[in-house]
Amino acid sequence: MSSRDDRQAQALAKPAFSEAQACAVVESEFGFQVSEVQPLPSYDDQNFRVRVSRPPDAAGGPTEYVLKISNTESSRNPDLIEVQSHVAVFLHEAGFPTASVCRTRDGGITSLVSVDSGSQTKSHVVRLLTYLPGRPVAEVPVGPRLLYEIGRLAATLDKTLEEFRHPKLRCLRREDFIWNLRNVPLLEKYLSALGPDRNREIVEEVLQLFKDEVTPQLSHFRECINHGDLNDHNILVESSEPAPGDAVFHVSGILDFEDMSYGYYVFEVAIAIMYMMIESRDPMGVGGHVLAGFESVIPLTPAERGALFLLVCGRFCQSLVMAAHSCRLHPENAEYLMITAKTGWKHLQQMFAMGRRAVEDLWFDTARSYASGVPL
Repeated sequence: MSSRDDRQAQALAKPAFSEAQACAVVESEFGFQVSEVQPLPSYDDQNFRVRVSRPPDAAGGPTEYVLKISNTESSRNPDLIEVQSHVAVFLHEAGFPTASVCRTRDGGITSLVSVDSGSQTKSHVVRLLTYLPGRPVAEVPVGPRLLYEIGRLAATLDKTLEEFRHPKLRCLRREDFIWNLRNVPLLEKYLSALGPDRNREIVEEVLQLFKDEVTPQLSHFRECINHGDLNDHNILVESSEPAPGDAVFHVSGILDFEDMSYGYYVFEVAIAIMYMMIESRDPMGVGGHVLAGFESVIPLTPAERGALFLLVCGRFCQSLVMAAHSCRLHPENAEYLMITAKTGWKHLQQMFAMGRRAVEDLWFDTARSYASGVPL
């Protein structure tokens, strides 16, 4: 298959349900009468916010949901989607602010629906989740206290998942999954999406350093199940105002378990650091606060700390390169796909300009300052 044909095939993998089709799925598969439906932004799946009507004599329950329609590629692996859904249920029952999964008419947690796309019939796995209130972290001012909370949340989540059991858990060993941090070197085949400029030079340097310094150390890291995408749009917050104009934000929701896979503890904190840098007014200072929260639950080993800088750089590269690649496939979704790129390239360049030692010193000194307690 030519690269052009390959791009066309991948573009066709993203769902393209109309609002009417989304309503029909909710009504036929989950038994709810839809009163309102609204498209939500998404990467390569399709999401709708759905409001349902309940009969006057019906028992109380949620009236707002999110319909998640998986792309055709993901829908070929329903076992993986099933495990991801059960993880969300497990974490919800453990007290984490994750969505509840709505059962289908048949009592399942997913359903496979087929739609006629004109030239062919496509099958998609669909799920209905309760809608979580709150604002994405990307929309609020993020200070040290919230960064610490997010770091602690990331560690607590991974620690809790040590107890998760499922007969199909092996599905999370996604060896060639492009978003697993161990697979940063696989970005080489997507570099054509970048122009011949300084950005590409930095990415190539990161890939080489990653292969030389991180890959040989993987066997020394502690393995776990990672959420894998604790970004500034997948963490929701709500505010409490102890004094007028002095809002204090707390995590109220965790979204999107589609990037889950087996990884390492240090991967989760690196991913959280990178995404919390995106909208920060002090991006280089973010890492120490997130690290302090994470290490209040899971202290990193010297080998894990030694890889942190390159892991954060590696996640920047994954996000920026894959966004450029995806924009070639889905130019109509460029605004959403390029969210990270708006500041991401600048932050990655700044990390390299400061140098590894200076960035690490800043992060580790900040984390060390929490030894006497969390600042108020």
